[in-house]
Amino acid sequence: MNEKKIKMGLVGLGNIGQTHFEILAELEQIELVGVCDFDKKRADDYAAKAKTTPYYNHIDLFNQSGLEAVMIAVPHYHHSTIAIDAFERGLHVLCEKPLAVHVNEAHRTIEAYKAAKQDHPGLVFAIMFQERTLPFYKKIKEILDGRVLGRIMRATWINTAWFRSQAYYESGGWRATWAGEGGGILTNQCPHNLDFYQWAFGVPTRISGHASIGKYHNIEVEDEVTAYFEHENGMVGHFIVSTAESPGTNRLEIVGENGRILYEDGRMIHYRNPISVLKHLEETNGYFTNLETIEEEIHVDQNKPTGHKVVTENFISSILNGDDNLIAHGTEGIKSIIIANGIMLSSFTKNIVEVPYDANEFERYLEQLIQSSKVRKEIK
Repeated sequence: MNEKKIKMGLVGLGNIGQTHFEILAELEQIELVGVCDFDKKRADDYAAKAKTTPYYNHIDLFNQSGLEAVMIAVPHYHHSTIAIDAFERGLHVLCEKPLAVHVNEAHRTIEAYKAAKQDHPGLVFAIMFQERTLPFYKKIKEILDGRVLGRIMRATWINTAWFRSQAYYESGGWRATWAGEGGGILTNQCPHNLDFYQWAFGVPTRISGHASIGKYHNIEVEDEVTAYFEHENGMVGHFIVSTAESPGTNRLEIVGENGRILYEDGRMIHYRNPISVLKHLEETNGYFTNLETIEEEIHVDQNKPTGHKVVTENFISSILNGDDNLIAHGTEGIKSIIIANGIMLSSFTKNIVEVPYDANEFERYLEQLIQSSKVRKEIK
């Protein structure tokens, strides 16, 4: 057993940062050598709890604490800046989602990581896509990788179980603003969903996006989105999300030539075809003859550990063991951003977007929105 401890720092002690603080405090294989937050009292309080050193900017943490790895848990716009500064110092990085707000920023982060690896071949870069550890999502990925459904024809995901009140959006001055957050439901709530979508099906080649800005809330970013995707292999996808529905829905339907998988309400149903429907439609003499499908529930072991702690332990293990067997490699973070930015660019331009698209065009739209953004005073 490897008894070495990794010297680790935590940047950001807001809501999610506090969650990571509690996790890091439990892990025997790390030594928390510093915590960092621009709020000095918050940094002091958490440093006292962990009997470590408080820092008020990440550069001091990087230069003075002797850390080897960093957990980044700050508002979205700072993810790239802090990650790049870490890579320039040869530090391992575990970054909260999203990797960046826009594609160009994500590219810069990945290039900084690749450059750092030239001098530090064992450098580990992970992103906190903890929903990849969820049992049902892991099972769906296993089914798709095993080609049980054969050729995938369609995936439809309705995920409106993201209800947020106006009070939630008013709880922080940066929330739901272009300047503070860089977007709405696609940037805040749905990076996990978009990551799972690309993990399961790949990045689409064409995107048609329809985003409603402040449709149900008094906010300047999107709170309802409907998107249509086309993939190189002919598969189509639908992605419908909202922060205004209650009760919300989380329903994922995947249709292949050999049947259909339906995941909803903690159950997964497999509708299994006796033969390929594509073969059937070519060979049957009947005009309207459906296949006689066998319906069975797929039982999934839900007792295995999941969540942020699992991803963090995997990150530490990769550093200690010198491997790259990560739950989610940091460089994969750009894929969900490509989809999210593509949806918004399509909505802004009212055109179908071909992937890859001009990332500079999206950044120009974002910069214009930032100029008119109203970051509210933070409510304490």
